Amino acid sequence: MASKVSSDSAIAGVVGTLNSSVALQVAPILQKANIVQISPANSGVGLTGRDKLPNQIRPYSNYFRVCATDDLQGPFDANFVADDLGFKKVALVHDKKVYGQGLAEAFKGQFEKKGGTITGTETINPGDKDFSAVITKIKPQGAQLLFYGGEYPEASLLSSQMKQAGLNIPLMGGDGIVDKTYITNAGPAAQGDYASNFGAPTETLDTAKKFVSDYKAAAYTESYSAYGAYAFDAANVIINAFAKVLPGKDAIDDQVRKDIIAAVQKTELDGVTGKVSFDKFGDATSKVLTVYKVKDTDFKPEKTGAFTTS
Repeated sequence: MASKVSSDSAIAGVVGTLNSSVALQVAPILQKANIVQISPANSGVGLTGRDKLPNQIRPYSNYFRVCATDDLQGPFDANFVADDLGFKKVALVHDKKVYGQGLAEAFKGQFEKKGGTITGTETINPGDKDFSAVITKIKPQGAQLLFYGGEYPEASLLSSQMKQAGLNIPLMGGDGIVDKTYITNAGPAAQGDYASNFGAPTETLDTAKKFVSDYKAAAYTESYSAYGAYAFDAANVIINAFAKVLPGKDAIDDQVRKDIIAAVQKTELDGVTGKVSFDKFGDATSKVLTVYKVKDTDFKPEKTGAFTTS
């Protein structure tokens, strides 16, 4: 699909992808065609060279994102678990994908800096449905919380099965599990589980009031969910870049695409999620995150802030 998009002379911008592992395949293809790509959801550090800190080098000149990254989200979660929950022992499970493993490793590093203990690290495969073997290993370790790096299809089953097996501790994950399907699939077991996501809750932002009301008025069958506002901002960044570059042009050629990338780089936009701008590596300058707790039928905000190393 990325190859098809890159060969279409009418396309000059892409909003996406959802998953970091997919973005690693898509970004280099779009880069060759000088098509700007802005993700509302990718948090994998390698996409903007943050895996090479402090010697960061930008791998894709066309790639941007409007969300924070796993090297901020994981430690933010670790600080919450250590400082706000007061937990000292955590078990780790991840799905071995770019996003899941990266998030788990980032959590581990900060939690251990805080004096916490990782009781064990287990892995599962995307698509797995039986987690009895993993739960059997974790259960005797004395963990007070299970931190999961991955997405909601597996996380919801893991939460349900671990409680059925008598491992009555909360599961916590990142933005990959912030979806009401998690609560539906996990059932009563989801109550008291935690998850983090980028930015402040959309419905609490003054900047998002019109977005929320317009969305509700449109009566879409699905909610804007975790990434709706970010996708809206990403699209508007591209539209604004078009407005600066396209006047007077009668075709989208290679130079026009390069000029659009340059215009996106200079973005200073009052978006739905707040101020939108990018650093020289394509990362969002906003570093705000929120931890949510499952209460009844939704994820309710527990703490919003920016990650600090303390």
